[in-house]
Amino acid sequence: MWPNDHQTCTSSIDGPSSPPHLSHHHCLATLKGHASSYTSALALSADHLFTGSSSGQIHRATLTPPHEAVMIAAAAGEGAVKAIVASSSDKLITAHQDHKIRVWKLHHHNKMTQLATLPTLSDRAAKLLLPGNHVQVRRHKTSTWVHHVDAVSALALSKDDSLLYSVSWDRTLKVWRTGDFKCLQSVPNAHDDAINAVAVNSDGAVYTASSDGRIKVWRRKQGEKSYSLDATLSKHKAGVNALAMSGDGAVLYSGASDALVCAWRSESGAEMAVLRGHTKAVLCLAAVAEHVICSGSADQTVRVWRGIGKASYACLAILEGHRGPIKCIAVHASSDATSNNTCLLYSAALDCDIKVWKLCLSI
Repeated sequence: MWPNDHQTCTSSIDGPSSPPHLSHHHCLATLKGHASSYTSALALSADHLFTGSSSGQIHRATLTPPHEAVMIAAAAGEGAVKAIVASSSDKLITAHQDHKIRVWKLHHHNKMTQLATLPTLSDRAAKLLLPGNHVQVRRHKTSTWVHHVDAVSALALSKDDSLLYSVSWDRTLKVWRTGDFKCLQSVPNAHDDAINAVAVNSDGAVYTASSDGRIKVWRRKQGEKSYSLDATLSKHKAGVNALAMSGDGAVLYSGASDALVCAWRSESGAEMAVLRGHTKAVLCLAAVAEHVICSGSADQTVRVWRGIGKASYACLAILEGHRGPIKCIAVHASSDATSNNTCLLYSAALDCDIKVWKLCLSI
């Protein structure tokens, strides 16, 4: 269980006065994690926050005070939980440092059972005997194409939860069918360096971001079952660490080690705006509303941005209080009688803390 530590959390506004779109914001609580590991992944589902740790543990916490948390699983492999996604069918899918993807069934009473490890045994067996299914992964080592051979860095689900997309430091993008978790496609050498993030739009477009500084757009052309490269977006001068889609799917956001957040028109790939303010690498992003984006950085702050025109964004707030780089963030929107739009933002940093922030936006 994480006790609440009400240490001081502060926030500030860029510019001489507060923009009219942010009513107020403050830190509600600090959830103390384990001193020996930090939270490496966050995901929200219904009334729970799921967290994955650098030591491979998965916790579930309530979204209401006192934010009680219990460990519900410990991965069989070694290393960090790199990403978590929750499906609409009471399943949790986790990506791991040990090259595996794990599928869990959520139960009541804080229980969770493992349903599968991807690639599944049947998928591996079906590919094992045919030489054409083997690819060279190192000079003297081969593997079937359904395997990731390095850390699985990010996951995304299609709008209808029928497809799962995974990316890895092995530079591949893989597509999985969630009905039986069969690997449908693997795109080898999708980037020139490790892939760090993946996002999916409601129109079926898939976006991948890499340490090679590029964002690539993948689409299935009419009549085709496989994804192929549709466009490459180049603006960042360093590795791209994070991607997020706006609520309406019209804008793609990217965050990179050049300390920039870029906004792109998702349909055309045209650059909309460059958000400047962070002083170190942007490590994570979370969309709040159609024109509001939050960014977490190695500079130990979270910034809240809002679009104020067709190609301009303003920094509404800087959330301060962490004592380490912000590793991941997640946003939970809720209705509030005193505000048009109230959100809870969860930020996890290398200081091993998770902070809960209340943002009241007038949109």
